[in-house]
Amino acid sequence: MRRLALILLPCAVAVLVHLWLAQRPSSTPPDSSTHSDESLPFYEVLVGVLSARHHYELRQAIRETWLGYLRDHPLFQHRVGVKFIVGEHGCLIPEEDREDPYSCSLLNFTEPVAGRDAEIEIVRVPDPSMLASSDASAIALDFKVLHPVVITRLGVFSSGTQSELQSNVTVKLLQLDQEEAVVTARFSAISTGTLVSGLWYKPVEQFILPKGFEGTLVWENMASTGLTIVNSSVQLNDGGGVLKISSIAEGILPHRSARGFPGLAGGFTFTIYDEDGLSGLLWGRPARMEHHASMLRQEDAALQQESLRHGDMVFVDVVDTYRNVPSKLLQFYKWSVGNADFNLLLKTDDDCYIDVDSVLMKIDHKGLKRSNFWWGNFRQSWAVDRIGKWQELEYASPAYPAFACGSGYVVSRDLVQWLASNADQLKAYQGEDVSMGIWMAAVGPHKYQDPGWLCEKECYLDMLSSPQHTAEELHILWDRKRACQDPCGCPWGH
Repeated sequence: MRRLALILLPCAVAVLVHLWLAQRPSSTPPDSSTHSDESLPFYEVLVGVLSARHHYELRQAIRETWLGYLRDHPLFQHRVGVKFIVGEHGCLIPEEDREDPYSCSLLNFTEPVAGRDAEIEIVRVPDPSMLASSDASAIALDFKVLHPVVITRLGVFSSGTQSELQSNVTVKLLQLDQEEAVVTARFSAISTGTLVSGLWYKPVEQFILPKGFEGTLVWENMASTGLTIVNSSVQLNDGGGVLKISSIAEGILPHRSARGFPGLAGGFTFTIYDEDGLSGLLWGRPARMEHHASMLRQEDAALQQESLRHGDMVFVDVVDTYRNVPSKLLQFYKWSVGNADFNLLLKTDDDCYIDVDSVLMKIDHKGLKRSNFWWGNFRQSWAVDRIGKWQELEYASPAYPAFACGSGYVVSRDLVQWLASNADQLKAYQGEDVSMGIWMAAVGPHKYQDPGWLCEKECYLDMLSSPQHTAEELHILWDRKRACQDPCGCPWGH
């Protein structure tokens, strides 16, 4: 049995932009002339650094490089304030027991062990009246693998009340967003396969689909006539939770119109791979949960000690996972307007190098202190991903509004006030950078495009920021900058 190499491809760039908020907030930022509270500490620039709870080494690297430089500088220490934004709560579920590493959803298996090598049918049709003719010539069903499985057979519904096939149908199993099928089965009136529980089945070459595989099953009528479908109320067998099968109802995300109309025109059979490993995973869960809870308590204590020692951390009321980063950002905006007075807010991440000299110099020379202002490196017409780490299941359009790269951007205080005032109504999407773009589309700020805020891990002499660095790399970049004013490399002898 061979393992299938799986590669996720990015979506094609689309152009449609749509704003979808849980409740549409006011589209006008507050008056920037509002007087500030003189009792609050004032910073010309307040810097918010999004940081994961366990990223102590990255925070420390920043404290020892550009943040330490700011604090020791006789002028900059009064102009700039820096806060690390950390989720107050750790995820109570160990990583092995989560659906994916980006959220805090329990991998909820109910009765997953069906017996060694037992074939599981995702659908049965005991009553032919459950079947009906459809106008659609292509039907698609999406699913995600939560524990490795092996697809053994692909199937198609018989034509109505007759246990026969009246047209040629091809069934394909594809990885989402890839054109080449993993396995294929073709059915016709003279090559029907084997009839089981109201479906005609044919065996296919068997591949192990690993945890995290996101696939789609597509039925195509080669004669361009309608397929036989089953009503949406049918119960699907997910093997006790080893598969996560998308709803077959209309009008829900993700949209797969390119693959076929959402629905069910047949089924497949599968076996659970490594049942012993699955049983061990379940048996070991209570001990893992207890150990993980103990580790979280230690992490909480360490974070409190770190905060007391450095005084530069803001804990926001969210569970600290990747999917919750947009909520972390909104909560920080609420904190910032209530706890500090500032002209501009710079947002960055804890793995980013920031050239603070260049940032402050541009603020001074360009006069970047006006209201309704957003300074960053903006991505335009960025395609919405429906799979993987950046999976977006809430935003309906195929492309996002313009958004700034997350390595660094600066917004005026009035925009931060607007975000803070509407934080309870703004919907959090899959990433904080695209969420910020959607939120700002309601306001229409003046954008100052600057490629100096790098979107990828690169190095240029005139860059303002560079993302995705290790703690060691942050030190190297800063040491070069201090030695010869070039973070990318010094001449021989420096």
